[in-house]
Amino acid sequence: MNPREVADYLLDNPDFFAENAELLGSIRLSNPHGKAAVSLQERQMEMLRDKNKQLERRLAELLRYGHENDSISSKFNRWTVRVISQRDPYTLPATISEGLCDVFDVPHAALRVWDIDEAFRQADFARQVGEEVRIFATSLDAPYCGANTGFAAAQWLGASNSASAVSSSNASDAQAEIQSVALIALRDPQGGPDAPVFGLLVMGSPDPRRFHDGMATDFLSQIGALSSAALSRLLPH
Repeated sequence: MNPREVADYLLDNPDFFAENAELLGSIRLSNPHGKAAVSLQERQMEMLRDKNKQLERRLAELLRYGHENDSISSKFNRWTVRVISQRDPYTLPATISEGLCDVFDVPHAALRVWDIDEAFRQADFARQVGEEVRIFATSLDAPYCGANTGFAAAQWLGASNSASAVSSSNASDAQAEIQSVALIALRDPQGGPDAPVFGLLVMGSPDPRRFHDGMATDFLSQIGALSSAALSRLLPH
């Protein structure tokens, strides 16, 4: 019989070792962790131990993810309360970006809005942005996370409306150290997923792995949705 036929026979006759229990102790198999041979029973136990270790590692990983999600959820709730309790529309953009830095430990954050009500167009957060920024923001169907490859919007980080609140003399230094960014389009919440974009929220970090292209963006999408809803009061009515 060849090995496949032996395997098929054992699969078709699950009671074979129950009826021939003495074979379990007499069959000797090579030990993957050493040169000495072990019995079939010992080999099965070794396989079970390896499988249990894999399951334990997987469980520990799931628990870690669960704790991380709980922590992020708690921070998101704290940030949300801060945003919705801000009644001054002029202060609202700074409340959003400063809250991201304070609550989520984001090194730098800033935002700009456009096509807003005339009453707010002289504010710092409504300063002119280039056409390339508008086009890029409109193209975002989901938050962008990845390396800072010279995004024009990354230059906002370290400016006066940035949550890092650095002076103009070292603003360029703050911008130069940004290695990774998250870019979130702000859309009119009344218009659905195809609503016009009226702003862009930017977060940056000197850590190239803080915002990377493989990270989940669920919470960033929620941050964008709530920021858009809060800032919609700046839009023309």
